[in-house]
Amino acid sequence: MDLFNTEEKKEKAVLVGVHTGRMDYLNDCTEESMLELALLADTAGAEVIGSFVQNRPNIDRATYIGEGKAEEIRIFCEDNGADVVIFDDELTPSQVRNLEKMIDHHVIDRSALIMDIFASSAKTREGKLQVELAQLRYFLPRLTGSFVNLSRLGGGIGTRGPGETKLETDRRHIRNRLTIIKDQIDEVQKNRDTQRRQRVKEGVQQIAIVGYTNAGKSTLLNFLTDAGVLAENKLFATLDPTARKLLLPDGTNALLIDTVGFIRKLPHHLIKAFKSTLEEAMLADVLIHVADASSPDVNDNITVVEALIEQLKASGKPTITVYNKMDIKETDVILPPRPHSLGISAKTGARVKELLDMLTEVMPERRKRVEVLIPYSKGNIVAQIHDFARINSETHTENGTLMEIIVDTKGLSIVSEYIV
Repeated sequence: MDLFNTEEKKEKAVLVGVHTGRMDYLNDCTEESMLELALLADTAGAEVIGSFVQNRPNIDRATYIGEGKAEEIRIFCEDNGADVVIFDDELTPSQVRNLEKMIDHHVIDRSALIMDIFASSAKTREGKLQVELAQLRYFLPRLTGSFVNLSRLGGGIGTRGPGETKLETDRRHIRNRLTIIKDQIDEVQKNRDTQRRQRVKEGVQQIAIVGYTNAGKSTLLNFLTDAGVLAENKLFATLDPTARKLLLPDGTNALLIDTVGFIRKLPHHLIKAFKSTLEEAMLADVLIHVADASSPDVNDNITVVEALIEQLKASGKPTITVYNKMDIKETDVILPPRPHSLGISAKTGARVKELLDMLTEVMPERRKRVEVLIPYSKGNIVAQIHDFARINSETHTENGTLMEIIVDTKGLSIVSEYIV
C-alpha cells in the first residue's frame, strides 16, 4: 500500500441516453452527444466505465428509460462499483427521484453536470454568482423535504457550487438567497453597463470572440493581445469574459472580448444566468466565430453556435468565421465556405495577420464623437440624428438643441455645419 499516494480518486460514471429519432439531430441523443457527454464527465473529474443508449419512440415520462433498462443499469452499477449515473438530457425532478430509487445510485443529468463544471471554472465574483444563480434555479423545484437524494451522497459530481447546507434548507431560504444574488449581479451589471457606455462615448469598437467550447478562443485572444488567459484542452476551461485592447492594421484601437464557450443542449438556466456576460456578444460591433477545424463535428458545432447567437439576438452583425487548429486538422470534413472566413492556427499564428486584415475590412465605419448645436428651426435634423447617431447627451439651450453624439462618416456630413 502506497502511503504517499495523494492522488484524488476519480468517481466512476455511467452514461445513459435515449435516442428517439423524433427530435432534431442536435437535440436528440446521438453518438456525438454521448461522446461529448463523456468529455464533460472527464472535465468534471469522472472516469467513464460504461455507456447505455436506448432506442425508443418516446421518453418514458416516469423514468426516462423505462423500468427494464433501469434495472439493467442498476445491476451494471452494482457489479462495477459505479458512483454516479449521468443522463444526456435534462431530467424532471420526478424522473430523478424515481431513477435513484430504482438504480440505487446518485443520478444527475447533463444540465447539472455542466453547471458543476461551471462551478469549478468560475474565478471572478461575477462568474461565481452567476453559477450559483443557475444552480439554485435548477435545484429549487427539485427540493423534496430534507432533499434526501443530495444529503445521502456525501458530495461528488453534481453537488459543487452552492453546497449541501444551502440546498438542504427550506424553499424560502433558497428564494431569499436567489434575491440576494440577483441584486448583486444587477450591481455588477450596472458597472459593466457604465464601462460599456464609456467605451461607446470614446468611439471604441468592440469585437467579441464566440464559438463552441474548446475551439481555441482563448488561444486566439492570447496570440493577438498577450492576454495570458488560461488556455487548456478542456471543455469550459475559460468561463469569465476577458477584454483586451487590440491594435488593427489601419492603426485604430478596438476592444477584443473573449466569451464563454457554447455547447449542445446548453442549460437554459445558464443562458439566463449568464445574460449579462453574453451581452458582450449581443452588443459587439463585430463577431469572430472560432470553430475547431480538427473536429469531425465542426459543422454541427457551427450550427449550435449560430443558433445560440440568433437566440441572443446577435445575428446579422459583421462576422468572421475562423477555422482554427488547421495545423492539426486530419479529418476529411469539408469546411463550408462562408462570407469572410479563413483557416488559421491560433497556436502557431499561421494566417492570423490575414485575420487582422479581414477585421479591418469588415469593421463598421469608424465613428466620431462630436458636439452639435441644432437651431430650433431645424427640428427635422434633430429627428434624423435620433435615427442615425448614438446620443450621449441632449440639452435645450437658448440658441437651439445642444447634442453630444457619435456618428459615422455619412452622419457627419449631415451635421457638419452644426458642429460646435
